[in-house]
Amino acid sequence: MPGSNRPDRPDRRTDLALLLVAFVWGSSYLAAKSAAVAVTVLGVLLARYALSALSGSAVLAVRRQLRPTRTELRIGGVLGVTQASVLIIETYGVAHTSAANAGLIISLTIVLTPLLDRGRGTLPAPYFAASGVCVLAVGLLMSGSGGFHAPSSGDLLMLAAAVVRTGHVALVGRLTTTRDIRPLNLTVVQTYVGTALFVIPAAYAVPKLARAGGTAWAELAYLALFCSVFAFLAQTWAVRRSSTSRASLLLGTEPVWAVVAGVALGGERLTLVTVFGAVLMLGGTYWGQAIERGHRARYDARQPTVAEPGYRIAANASAGISTG
Repeated sequence: MPGSNRPDRPDRRTDLALLLVAFVWGSSYLAAKSAAVAVTVLGVLLARYALSALSGSAVLAVRRQLRPTRTELRIGGVLGVTQASVLIIETYGVAHTSAANAGLIISLTIVLTPLLDRGRGTLPAPYFAASGVCVLAVGLLMSGSGGFHAPSSGDLLMLAAAVVRTGHVALVGRLTTTRDIRPLNLTVVQTYVGTALFVIPAAYAVPKLARAGGTAWAELAYLALFCSVFAFLAQTWAVRRSSTSRASLLLGTEPVWAVVAGVALGGERLTLVTVFGAVLMLGGTYWGQAIERGHRARYDARQPTVAEPGYRIAANASAGISTG
């Protein structure tokens, strides 16, 4: 039975791994924002995808799984395009807003995604109240930096990224749940697709990449190796040893770490309005998560067990915010 090897009590190593993944993802907004200044947004995306593809391929070669199946190629190709769409909007967005705001606004994905999951019936009414709290929080975050004003272009792009990411996460679940797919192979195929999509548009940024200093390359390596390959491997290892609900709870701390990184490392400042918006966003997402987990558990208890490994890919997608 899938998941029967999980311990009855939470494993501290598993929790630590999930928190580390959440921290890495949360800090990625600041790293992307800083790197974009040095090598442009398209340069960041090209380097991030190319380095991820190389390192992911190396891992597959060590595992002797370098050849993807036709199903992995087909689904990875589709998801590679949608993932690239998310990351280009998201990276342009974080380049024009604060890392803290970016991490908080993108967390709207957490409450939007279950709204697309029609397979488990209508969500309870309180879930829509939690979603409303999150929408109010986004409004405060987008208009409260330095006093109420029109939302910045970066905030609007992050809002768009949250909507597109919601569609991507829903698509991951729909395409992988009942198929025999190796998660790492699927992820690496997506990095191939992303590299191919950005290699021509980002050609102008190659000279900047070549002249980039050690700090910029360290940030790019961090985005590719830690925020993509390491985070995926750690998340997959941990989710297999924990419940999806516990994983979602711990991975849901990503926006908290985005704020911590932005303030502590990026020198960003939060006004009272944005602090209130952050509290509402975090409270709303956790409230929504709790309601959705209970609804999902009650529904799944009445259903036959879903086959591995596609279920785990869908669980990974629904557990966290980041996909790349």
